[in-house]
Amino acid sequence: MKYYLVLVFALIAMSTSLSAQGQTAQDICPILIGTDLPDATVRNIEGADVQVSSVTNGQPTVMIIYRGSWCPYCNKHFSKIGGIEAELKEMGYQMVAVSPDTPENLTKTIDKNDLTYTLLSDSKLDFINALGLSFLVDDKTIKRYKMYGINLEKASGEAHHRLPVPALLIIDKEGMVQFTYVNPNYKVRANPDVVLAAARAALN
Repeated sequence: MKYYLVLVFALIAMSTSLSAQGQTAQDICPILIGTDLPDATVRNIEGADVQVSSVTNGQPTVMIIYRGSWCPYCNKHFSKIGGIEAELKEMGYQMVAVSPDTPENLTKTIDKNDLTYTLLSDSKLDFINALGLSFLVDDKTIKRYKMYGINLEKASGEAHHRLPVPALLIIDKEGMVQFTYVNPNYKVRANPDVVLAAARAALN
C-alpha cells in the first residue's frame, strides 16, 4: 500500500510539472506579475553552477529569456534593448539573459552583440520550465532548423527538443515579477520604450 501511495504522489508531481510546460508555443502558462521569481540551478559562462537567486540577489533586474545565439530575432532584440541599456543601468537595473545554450555557446551571443549582460545557461530548462515558458519543438521544425544549420541538441547539449518562448521580465529587489512580456510569435519582442516605462513604474 505504501508503495502505491508513493507512486501516486510521484505521478501527481510529474503531471503538475508537465502541465507547466507547453506542447506548443501557444500552450505555455507563463509566470504571472506579482509572483516571486522561482529559483533554480543554472550555469554561468564559465560553466559553474549558480543559483538564479544569487544572481538577482536583491537587485532590480531586467531579465531576457531567449532561444539561443543561433536565433537572429534574439540577436536583433539584444541590439534594440542595447539602445536603452544605459538608462536602465542608471535606474539601478542589472541586465541578465538566460537561454538553453551551453556555457560555451553563451560566448557566441556576447560576441555577436557585444553584451555586458550576465548570461546564464539553462540547458536542462529547470528555470525556464519553472517560468512556464518552455514548449516542445515538433519534428518538422527540428528538421527544418537542421537544414539551416541549427542543431538544437548541439546548442543545448540536451535531447529534450524544447525551447523557451522569448520573454522579458522586470524583477524588483524583493525578487517579485513586476512586468512580463511574452509572445508565442518569436518574431515579436518587447518594445524598448515599453520596457523603459515599465522599468520606471516598477521602481515606484
